[in-house]
Amino acid sequence: MPVIDFHVHLARYQSMTQSYLNLIRRQWGDRWEEMSEKFSRPEVFLKLMDECGIDYAVILAELAPITTGIADNESVAAFCAARSRLIPFASVNPCTSARPAEELERLVADKGFRGLKLYPTYQHYYPNEARIYPIYAKAQELGIPVLLHLGSSVFTGARLKYGDPLYLDDVAVDFPKLVLIQSHSGRPFWYDRAFALARLHKNVYMEVAGLPPQRLLSYFPELEKLAHKVIYGSDWPGVPTIQENIQAIRALPMGEEAGRVILGGNAARVLGIAE
Repeated sequence: MPVIDFHVHLARYQSMTQSYLNLIRRQWGDRWEEMSEKFSRPEVFLKLMDECGIDYAVILAELAPITTGIADNESVAAFCAARSRLIPFASVNPCTSARPAEELERLVADKGFRGLKLYPTYQHYYPNEARIYPIYAKAQELGIPVLLHLGSSVFTGARLKYGDPLYLDDVAVDFPKLVLIQSHSGRPFWYDRAFALARLHKNVYMEVAGLPPQRLLSYFPELEKLAHKVIYGSDWPGVPTIQENIQAIRALPMGEEAGRVILGGNAARVLGIAE
């Protein structure tokens, strides 16, 4: 069964807010400029994946100029081009795009994107707003999964009220064939809601990027019972300890199969990757 990191950002954005840059520098210290240059090359990142035992990685575009910055779709497409282990997820911003659904269709058709990342807390909208529904409808039509940032954020300008997983309930009901993945799983206010939604809806998953793996069973005491709906992500480079996190998940007091599906089996199913 493959190991899949479902949550990776580019090492170099076209623009970074000071808030995002401060977090990255806290993680990497004086090494950041060197590491940013080094890992802006996909062949170097692929070597890091090999060192960490990762078979595939989802690379996320990000159009959030107020809170974090811009990693545009073109850069993500170029980073992943002709590299089957790197899986590009597009970003559309419904606050700045007149026709985000059409934009998504173009990105999938012309650039080969295989999923969509939405940033409600960064782009300032509730996930169940009517103006977002055309995006969901297009993603369902295209058969691609949608990853949503649900939970808190430390970045200046983020609005936490938009990160409540409960707003995803409407979307799950109205788009039953659309795979919806809760990135960060409601961190830290709404763990119970994220878990309940994944248990209630066949098309809703939890993704645990940015959560300390050794504490997952504290946040979700019944995690093993829902292991088939949980997806691993690192949030690299914001969380640089990929290898340690994978080891920590394997060390959790759960059955071996639970760890295997969390680390890759569920993501492979969602992405259509042969196990």
